[in-house]
Order: sequence, then structure tokens, then C-alpha cells
Amino acid sequence: MLLRRLAPTLGFHAVDLFILAGRAVPNDLAPLDATAAKWAASMVTDAVRLSEAGRCELLQLIRSLPQEERRSSFAPKPLVPLVGGPGSWAIRMLQYRNLNWMGIARALAFVTPTYLSAATYGVIGSGRKELTPGLVTDLAALLGIDACELAALTGVSLRKMPPPPSPEAMDAAVLLWEARRLSAVQALNVSELTRSLRGDSQDR
Repeated sequence: MLLRRLAPTLGFHAVDLFILAGRAVPNDLAPLDATAAKWAASMVTDAVRLSEAGRCELLQLIRSLPQEERRSSFAPKPLVPLVGGPGSWAIRMLQYRNLNWMGIARALAFVTPTYLSAATYGVIGSGRKELTPGLVTDLAALLGIDACELAALTGVSLRKMPPPPSPEAMDAAVLLWEARRLSAVQALNVSELTRSLRGDSQDR
């Protein structure tokens, strides 16, 4: 399909292009296991408190895990009312990184300055709350998308050039993306390992 072929040229993940185009996301581009969302945010919140070497080790582990078979289709929580638009695009892209609303709230609170309730992200996704320049910048960091590009796509005017995301935020975005291929059992094991590594790093 054209969107799949365009993605590498445009520097986007194919799933994000499908969402931006308002098209249904093919099942093979969705996270492997929706139940793994229970641990996705925990992996991020623990990983950002590791050293750079610890985060690198964690990412290598995730990439080394065997690919398991998909056993069910992925159905993210509907955004109500069902409308398209900037807010729904951003929230949908995070849902396809296996983050539910609570996961989005937790991950953004740890990785960026944005601290909002889980319910607020549902409101943003439904188009009942506008995106702000600061929120666009922070969403872009967690999505691994250039903030200026996301601002242009969503029609939000940035008042000034945003600073580059922190190394922790960049690693969190990559970790989230790579963890999409994990089953719930794999995600649980990685989450438990991440927590133990965090404890080790705090003891030093």
C-alpha cells in the first residue's frame, strides 16, 4: 500500500501515517498483545530512571526477545465522539504504542513536564480540548516525532523553537515502539527486570 511505502521516505512509522490519513490501521501494524499495555507505562517510568547504559541494555534485551505469534486483533479504546482531528491523531498514535489513557498520563508525567489526568487524554482524543504548544512538544517527545513536524501536522503554532527532547525521553520513545512486539508475558518479565535494574542503580 502507498502509505507503507511512503513511511520510510517521510521518516514516519507506517502506523502513524495510517492514523494521520484517517485510515484503518492494518492488524499487522498494531501492537502484538493489547494486554501488554498493563506493563508498557511501567517499563517507561522505570527505564527513565536508569543510567544511559542501563536503558541501552534494556532496549537490547527487548529487541533480542523471540517474536511470538499474534493471537488476537488489536482494538484500542474508542474515542468518543468519534471525530478526527489533531487531538485524536496524537492520542491514537500513543494507543498504538500500547498505552491506554492512564499509561499516557503516567509516561508523559515521568518523561516530560506535562502532568494531566488520564481522563483528560480521553477529552483531548475526542476533540473537546485543544492541543497547546507545550503539550504538542511533549507528545512529540514520547512519540519520537520532531516537535515542529507534529505542530505543523496538528496546526498548532509553536511560540518558539522547542528544545530537543532529553536523552531519557528519546530512549523512552524508542523503548515504547520496540515494546509493541512483546506479548503480555514478555512485557511483564521486562517490566520486572527494569524495576530490579532501577533498584540496583539507586543502590550505587
